[in-house]
Amino acid sequence: MNSKIVRNIIETQNDNRISITSESSSPLKFVDLKSLIERISKQLSGNGINNKDRAAIVLPNGPYMATSFLAISSYMSAAPLNPNYKSEEFEFYLEDLKPKIVIVEKNSKNPVVEVANKLKIPVCEIKSDGNNLSGDFNLFEKSSNYVLPGEDHEALVLHTSGTTSRPKIVPLTNKNIFSSADNISKSLNLTDKDHCLNIMPLFHIHGLIAVLAASMKVGASVCASSGFNALKFLDNAKREKITWYSGVPTMHQAILMRADKNLETAKQLNLRFLRSSSASLPPAVFEKLNKVFNCPVIEAYGMTEATHQMTSNPLPPKSQKPGFVGIPAGPEVCIMDTNNKILNQGEEGEVCIRGENVTSGYENNPDANKNSFSNGWFRTGDQGYFDKDGYLKISGRLKEIINKGGEKISPLEVDNILMDHPNIEQAVCFGYEDKMLGEDIATAIIIKEGMKCTEDDIKIYANEKLAKFKIPKKIFFVNEIPKGATGKLQRNTLAKKFGLVN
Repeated sequence: MNSKIVRNIIETQNDNRISITSESSSPLKFVDLKSLIERISKQLSGNGINNKDRAAIVLPNGPYMATSFLAISSYMSAAPLNPNYKSEEFEFYLEDLKPKIVIVEKNSKNPVVEVANKLKIPVCEIKSDGNNLSGDFNLFEKSSNYVLPGEDHEALVLHTSGTTSRPKIVPLTNKNIFSSADNISKSLNLTDKDHCLNIMPLFHIHGLIAVLAASMKVGASVCASSGFNALKFLDNAKREKITWYSGVPTMHQAILMRADKNLETAKQLNLRFLRSSSASLPPAVFEKLNKVFNCPVIEAYGMTEATHQMTSNPLPPKSQKPGFVGIPAGPEVCIMDTNNKILNQGEEGEVCIRGENVTSGYENNPDANKNSFSNGWFRTGDQGYFDKDGYLKISGRLKEIINKGGEKISPLEVDNILMDHPNIEQAVCFGYEDKMLGEDIATAIIIKEGMKCTEDDIKIYANEKLAKFKIPKKIFFVNEIPKGATGKLQRNTLAKKFGLVN
């Protein structure tokens, strides 16, 4: 039982404690969750699926998404995908991941079903047991004995965005997940008395690890909501008697707009703390959250390659610093220059990490691995420094990923879709500052000679091919895309060139 595998996050917990709750079903106790994991492992094995295979999960947020991730990753590799993807996106991800099966809800109308059929990947619908327990399900009738995965077996696989290449595959092992869940639960002092309302999408590392896995690690419980709804948040939080929640800055801002009109309800929640990650939390929002909810605001810094958390502001009596992402909270963290030299406190350079929660490398991408790892350290692509108290400040991004309210977007991916339009000669997507989202998307477009194309035409086309959050908000029609002095395209200068920098 000492093995650092996902299954042991759950196996060590008290049978009678509640693990998952939801709005419409009875609570699922740990004894039920253990039984579910055992049953699903046998069913997968009985149908020729082994512990080194991958299962794509395409489900809406809710109890089934939560339990399917826990059950699948306890036996094999879970590949959760955004259910709002369009057909083209599903085709890319399924071809890239090569899953053995695609798991969907009963009678699913999701376009992934048609894409999976086209790619000859079996589609498996989750079948409710009819016992009304939150997230309890079956996959197959046939079952057999199975072999447990090891610590270094892949348990979760996600894509990260790339700017100069296709999105990269990030394989995460059982040990990565176990270690990260342990790190996060310790940094937040989680106990089996904690109860979290999950508002994060469960195809993102933030919700999967910081909320779900970290809670399970200490026998705490999670309300697996159907997704984020700012209007219902306070009522749901009050009904569930939550002790904390975690979100991205845009969610906190939306919650504040509602809480401002319901100050008593907000304070009566008696939250132990609230947590923010996945994008920078503006100091003004930090201060307002602290005042409205009368609890510590814990800003953390995470990324997929670190199985989420790298640093975190500590709980009281230690300080929480607005505008800082805290102190190392799991992996070792250093600041490195371009010559792989570790810099001193106060010196600015690239944030680098190493530890049991850090991926061992991207799949089938030797160039990315060569550029991302130096002497055993993973280079995050973020620029920062440690202050005199050892708190990390992220001062800029070396990578060109667009971070739209916590949604990471690869500009190249958007470029490639837009350039499939018959009237577009060239498209170059880039990020610009946005008060609410942190960043939003703009694109510079050259129309083919003799052709016509309006802003509406492009947005309608993008809407058919891309998830909504990837559609450019601002479109510039140009005769030439501005380039740097060496003739190379420099995305990070485009916002300034088009007057989008304040």
